[in-house]
Amino acid sequence: MRTHVKSVSYRPHRAPVPSAALARFLRRELESDPPRASSLIVTVWGDAIAPVRDDVWLSTLFQLLAPFGVNERAVRTGLFRLARSGWFEAEAVGRRSRYRLTASAIEGFEQAFHRVYDRPFAPWDGTWQGVIVAIDAIGPAVRKRVRDELSWAGFARFGASVFLRPARRDASLERIAEALQVGKAMTAFEAHDRLEGTLATLRSRTMEAWSLESLASDYQQFIARFGGVAVADASLDPDPEQAFVLRTLMMHAYRRVRLRDPQLPRDVLPREWPAARAYMLARKLHRMTRTGATAFASAIVAGAEEPSPRRSRQLPRFANPA
Repeated sequence: MRTHVKSVSYRPHRAPVPSAALARFLRRELESDPPRASSLIVTVWGDAIAPVRDDVWLSTLFQLLAPFGVNERAVRTGLFRLARSGWFEAEAVGRRSRYRLTASAIEGFEQAFHRVYDRPFAPWDGTWQGVIVAIDAIGPAVRKRVRDELSWAGFARFGASVFLRPARRDASLERIAEALQVGKAMTAFEAHDRLEGTLATLRSRTMEAWSLESLASDYQQFIARFGGVAVADASLDPDPEQAFVLRTLMMHAYRRVRLRDPQLPRDVLPREWPAARAYMLARKLHRMTRTGATAFASAIVAGAEEPSPRRSRQLPRFANPA
């Protein structure tokens, strides 16, 4: 086991010239909306580390976050908070530390991966999946966790104890019931909208139940923020560090919106719902920066880490939208 850190830099055969226009854009982004260290660590880990390794030295994270102006103290503080929340665990090796995801965090990362990178608008047959939660049968702390988990799974609250979503066959209710040990307090059912009558339908309550106006606004802000960069991609020609910073900032912003999206089917959404445009923009920028960003991160990791014994997990990202 090594006990020193190599000084690492990316050295291509012909050093690319940094783009001045992109440098100005990245500087404005970092000054106007600097990401919190803990949240940025999650983005960098998910997009640059998790596909190739299970653990890294703390010093490797220092180097990966330095281009964003995040100092070592902020990285330590961010990791401490993430570890306290159950995301990371540390292993002391002499005077140094290695960090890896906890078992529960690995599961969470895998779920988040599909929510972020999978295409929007899964097919839907018109069935609604519902659950009635016996609120009085569980304590306040567990009750909040049940609501949070149901929200993460795409359910909206339609009454004091009734939660619904367009049906998906992903066993979310069973997973939640087992993880929180509340199976006896949950009753599942299926429903269909009435096509006749004057009462409101489930579909008509979509905007209100899922607070979609706020989410649509956030998607529009993401498009406005990064759309100009995508249009100018041919003239920008970012160097590897710029590509890494751009991809990370873009994914950081996209992840924050996408993970709040209940991922409803197209049938229940407004006609001009912006999720598909945001997805295509993120897809274009991710592909545009892939070579340089990967080279920059790989140079840092390869210079500071021993080769990983496990195989790379480069899962498909950003398929064509439906």
